[in-house]
Amino acid sequence: MITYEYPLSERIRTLLRLEDLFERTLHFVAGSGPEEHHVALVTLFEILEVASRADLKFDLVQELERQRQILLSFRNNPEISEDALSGALYEIEQASAALLAMQGKIGHYLRENEWLMSIKSRAAIPGGVCEFDLPSYHFWLHRDAALRQQDLNAWISPMLPIRQGIAIVLRLLRASGRPEAQLAAKGAYQLMLAGRTAQMIRLRVQRGEPFIPEIAANKYALNIRFMVPDGELRPRQSEFDIPFELTFCNL
Repeated sequence: MITYEYPLSERIRTLLRLEDLFERTLHFVAGSGPEEHHVALVTLFEILEVASRADLKFDLVQELERQRQILLSFRNNPEISEDALSGALYEIEQASAALLAMQGKIGHYLRENEWLMSIKSRAAIPGGVCEFDLPSYHFWLHRDAALRQQDLNAWISPMLPIRQGIAIVLRLLRASGRPEAQLAAKGAYQLMLAGRTAQMIRLRVQRGEPFIPEIAANKYALNIRFMVPDGELRPRQSEFDIPFELTFCNL
């Protein structure tokens, strides 16, 4: 199965963007080539931009505390494993403590680094980080891979509590819903929400099937169209009935 996630609030949209950016950054940091480390650094700049748009740290701490209180209400419930509950509470408490220990605005130490900010401004220009534009960056990219990894880890590590908090919140959000089997008649599906609240929709289709869901939703209705890619032409709506799984997620 392949999963498509559609956020229904700007807050969840931001968390999903940051989850993707952190995963991409850490993937390329683990590489050894200068090209991989360039992508890691540019993606780190993207994290800096997305994370600084809202009071992300406060929102995460608040949500983690809300989830901690919910879990505490399950104490002494015979249907709940005490070991699993204690482990979940410990993870949330550790993540909250790490977030609260973060000093200043997210990524402020990167913004105070004039050399990194010069790379960031040039990276926004197509082809703007060639060796004749930034010889000092060209030098850094040709240092030993272990030294570049050391620098990259030093730059990203202070922001990892954000990643940990996001991972917990999104894991709880994804686990909050139950998948329901649905059918899109001739590639189209519509559902009136009738007061149903959700923060995210998850949609799963068979991997390998040539159907791409286009999702539109508001507080009143959900509309899904399954499109078929058609080479260089604009995708067209499927003419077939398409089974899929639909999950409404809400914390």
